[in-house]
Amino acid sequence: MSDPRPSDAPPSGARQQHSHRDDGTPHTETETGVDNSGLRRKARFALILGGLTAFGPLTIDMYLPALPELTRELGATSAQGQLTLTAVLLGLAFGQLVAGTVSDSVGRRKPLLVGLGVYFATSVLCALSGDVYALTALRFLQGFGAAAGMVIARASVRDLYSGVEASRFFSSLMLVTGLAPILAPVIGGQVLNFTNWRGVFVVLASFSVVLFLVTVMALPETKPGRWRQPLRPRSTARTFGGLLSSPSFLGNALAAGLAMAAMFAYVSGSSYVLQDIYGLSPQAYSLAFGSNALGLVAGGQINARLVGRIATESQLLLCALSAAAVAGLLLVVTVAVGLPLPFLLGALFVMISSLGFVMPNTTMLVLAERQEVSGSASALLGVLQFVVGALAAPLVGLGGVGSAMPMSLVMFGVVLASLTVHLTLGRRSTSAAAPAAG
Repeated sequence: MSDPRPSDAPPSGARQQHSHRDDGTPHTETETGVDNSGLRRKARFALILGGLTAFGPLTIDMYLPALPELTRELGATSAQGQLTLTAVLLGLAFGQLVAGTVSDSVGRRKPLLVGLGVYFATSVLCALSGDVYALTALRFLQGFGAAAGMVIARASVRDLYSGVEASRFFSSLMLVTGLAPILAPVIGGQVLNFTNWRGVFVVLASFSVVLFLVTVMALPETKPGRWRQPLRPRSTARTFGGLLSSPSFLGNALAAGLAMAAMFAYVSGSSYVLQDIYGLSPQAYSLAFGSNALGLVAGGQINARLVGRIATESQLLLCALSAAAVAGLLLVVTVAVGLPLPFLLGALFVMISSLGFVMPNTTMLVLAERQEVSGSASALLGVLQFVVGALAAPLVGLGGVGSAMPMSLVMFGVVLASLTVHLTLGRRSTSAAAPAAG
């Protein structure tokens, strides 16, 4: 069953109230309490959802500087310490499935608040943990709680905005998506100047308390009762089956997951490539890493300016994936021929910056599939991004750390695959809708 409302409809079940600004442009407010065109309320909404979106990167990356100390104090091996990172990734993946599905049935606020409560409790228990196995289990539950923030943030945007406006909002969230992975280890490192690894989890617990209070006071329910779906196993299975059987959903979701795989490959391999092979100092590597992250953020902000004015989401996505594929090819050629470091850095910058266009546009195209189950669609998108993306990291390591070619081939291969699935599956809905629009 497709969404019966037009693409520019107000939030699910919301009644519109119209007024006009001084310049005569319409001013629309819905009974959900969120003013879709008021800049101040929209900025507040963006800040709250940005904080929820940051949960994943902060949970994954903030404790990385403390990982060696953590393993020593708990008497664990490095492999056991790394297992705590794997556990949180699994929690983030499967937690999105649960929270997204439940939020389609009971609304967004309740599962979000429960997730924040779980996150707070498990963060405190992580800080008190004295055993690496208990810590691993707690990290899984911590990721499970953090997943509620990530998946419900995406679904809430789709509840309130559609079309170009939603694409621009998702692009604005790229500011958080790009900066959080950079700032998280820095924050974690600064925390270690004053305390030990347990203090990192205390900071994360405090962050969840702030977001809990802000959510209670300032984030309204975005999915009114009339658009909620019954929470029954068969109904849930039919929802997931319907989404996965849609070529456009599967194509765009896989395109997003494969693009995320390029990011995972870059994060897992770039430190070895740029420091051990090309001889960059840690400070120079941080500068290069930060420059690429700024490119990712800039891509998202430029995308927000272009979408709907210059091109559609699908057109911008095609251009971005094509640019990323060309950059990936240049990356492989650079390593194969032995071109100087600036060529490698330039290719990496273009590819990572292109992802700033890819992620918001794939998210919008995926969530546009069926708005009444946007929570479930957001959940499947999150799972695909984490599962497909996480598979790229070990592929880079399998090729060894003595050459930049494994990282280059994986990045080029997954971006080329992302472009292929978008062309073969993801663009079907766009081409089918074009005649109807005319």
